[in-house]
Amino acid sequence: MSTSTLPTRAAFWSYLGRVPYREAEALQRAAREAIRRGEGADRFFLLEHPNVYTLGRNATPADVLASPAWLAAHGFEVVECDRGGQVTYHGPGQLVGYPVINLSPDRRDIRRYVHDLQEVLLRILADYGVAGERREGQEYVGIWLEGAKIASIGVHLSRWITTHGFALNVTTDLSLFAGIIPCGLSQVRMTSLAALTGKTPPLAEVAARAAVHFGTVFGREMVASGLAESEVPAGRLG
Repeated sequence: MSTSTLPTRAAFWSYLGRVPYREAEALQRAAREAIRRGEGADRFFLLEHPNVYTLGRNATPADVLASPAWLAAHGFEVVECDRGGQVTYHGPGQLVGYPVINLSPDRRDIRRYVHDLQEVLLRILADYGVAGERREGQEYVGIWLEGAKIASIGVHLSRWITTHGFALNVTTDLSLFAGIIPCGLSQVRMTSLAALTGKTPPLAEVAARAAVHFGTVFGREMVASGLAESEVPAGRLG
């Protein structure tokens, strides 16, 4: 088997804390366009969201079970997006990872890309003594443990530049998945690192581990970075 002679590329990673969903989408689009123009490096945004249900390309409004009154009372947004998959929940205590990387020229294989994201998640969990597993079937993409789902994956590729990514339940309020049919699986049981182990590591700590494992799996030199001033959403400066 041949070994790649391509030089190691840098990827700039940032832990951003709590970021509204639409702001995170805008960050990803801007990073993608910078890569496309040849003006930006690979990025890996790590963060959590306020309460939001997101509908992927295969979702329908019927996948949201919660009433409009309940959504309003609990401060939920419902947002359509261009990732694969159906509906999922994002909220406090859940680590979300958005790699915006160019898979060209040597990693142009979407199955490999998803498999490698799963590998990153498996290694994070192993750091906390949890042995997660993959399951066969497109509807089961993510990470599972004893029949329960602990992490979801939904991605988008445009000219082999990635957006969206994964969501790992760390200290997530699992009851909030009841407002949807998660990933279109009506009988799915969700779990979290806290529910499995009693551990409640800070998301910043889990994010740092994610960056290390991402660099190893994807062959990137990970460089910690904040946002450039041009990337900060309007209203966040000052």
